[in-house]
Amino acid sequence: MFTKSPSIRLRKPLGTRFSYLLCLAFFTGPTLLNAQKTTSATGANDNFTVRLMNIEAPANETFRYSATLKNPGTTALIYELSADAPAGWIVSFRAQGTLVTSLNMSGAKSEELSVEVNTSPNVKPGKYTIPIRAVSLHDTLSLEVEAVVKGSYNIMLTTPTGRLSDEVTSGVHHDIHLTVKNTGTLPLKQLELSAQLPPQWECTFEPAKIQQLDPDASQEVIAKINVPDKTIAGDYVATFTARSQENNTQAIFRITVKTSLLAGWIGILVILAAIGIVWYLIRKYGRR
Repeated sequence: MFTKSPSIRLRKPLGTRFSYLLCLAFFTGPTLLNAQKTTSATGANDNFTVRLMNIEAPANETFRYSATLKNPGTTALIYELSADAPAGWIVSFRAQGTLVTSLNMSGAKSEELSVEVNTSPNVKPGKYTIPIRAVSLHDTLSLEVEAVVKGSYNIMLTTPTGRLSDEVTSGVHHDIHLTVKNTGTLPLKQLELSAQLPPQWECTFEPAKIQQLDPDASQEVIAKINVPDKTIAGDYVATFTARSQENNTQAIFRITVKTSLLAGWIGILVILAAIGIVWYLIRKYGRR
């Protein structure tokens, strides 16, 4: 009689199974972790986005970025807004045209934001990266914007001596020497000068237009003023404006008007003549 031998099942040693699981975790763990991180980062970026992240402008202009912030959860959250800008820069946030520093957002709600960046006065041309964050109790949403500073447009209008006052005589043409200087880092083009004067005063400029003024360069301009005759003596204000395609500036000038010497003598003669007439009338008719 044959007896059926029991089946034999081979089992791997415990050490071999542990080694196998350890190797599996070593090779697949980082992949799963990276996949989890990628999903989380993608979700954060989807909830805080900006339309144009790179803007190029002069240093004295405001960099404006249009961003969208979304509360992905179902509960209301308060998001604190902040930015890491270079020293001396100012970053502000606007929602529906109003300056804000935080937003109270209900669940699954989106809000349009305007991010306004103003550089420091002495900023150098270059590319600057500005991290922006929206922080709540549950999560931190972040994005980055780039400001490409290409320089600045600045005009200074003064006189060769720096004095902004002068004396003129009524009824006489008078020349005022002005100095237009480019104090920015970019060339100024198509510079024109204009004047705001008292009524009936006239002014022309020589030259009438400056085609281009390079950085640190200056140009002398003569303002030819015609003060009407019989203008009452006193102090008057004239405003000169230098305007280019990129920028403009003003200089307020105080002008003291004096009467001419001839007009003074004529006035004296009129007074003496009046006195003489009165004296004659008294002599002739006073005894009657």
